[in-house]
Amino acid sequence: MMPTDTGLLNTDDKHLEELFRKSPAGEIPKGPMEGLAILPGAGPSGARLLARLVYLFLWRGKVFSPDGYLSNRLFPLDMLSIIAMVGPGPSRLDDQECIVIDYSHTSLLFGGVRDELRQVDPHLYLGLIWLFGRKIGWFTLRNPNSGNGQNGSREPGAL
Repeated sequence: MMPTDTGLLNTDDKHLEELFRKSPAGEIPKGPMEGLAILPGAGPSGARLLARLVYLFLWRGKVFSPDGYLSNRLFPLDMLSIIAMVGPGPSRLDDQECIVIDYSHTSLLFGGVRDELRQVDPHLYLGLIWLFGRKIGWFTLRNPNSGNGQNGSREPGAL
């Protein structure tokens, strides 16, 4: 069975890590991607509520440019901010290839952040967030034109 972004909300850290380890890096996404924060340990209803609040009021996803950069989509106005460099590289988790999102050369405030992506479904990426070398969280990125990877499209932020 293929994972869905909302289906991963109820997945614990151990299983997210297993899925990440067994997934290929995939191609670097292009254009806008819908984001979903995953907060293991918040419980099923807590994880859904927190993910919805993050989406509605803080982080909505990322926009990948063809020149090796991305911008984060922030706030209800969908502002583009917090630029990062994007490219292939080894994961800090298992030293295997992933898509590295590196803020160290583009942001003073977020310079200690590094995201890593692997493709877990044809239109779905699982992201791992590192802060100063320490694993701190997970997220998904989904092509907004692909639906949720299994059950057709869903309204952004609707969980």
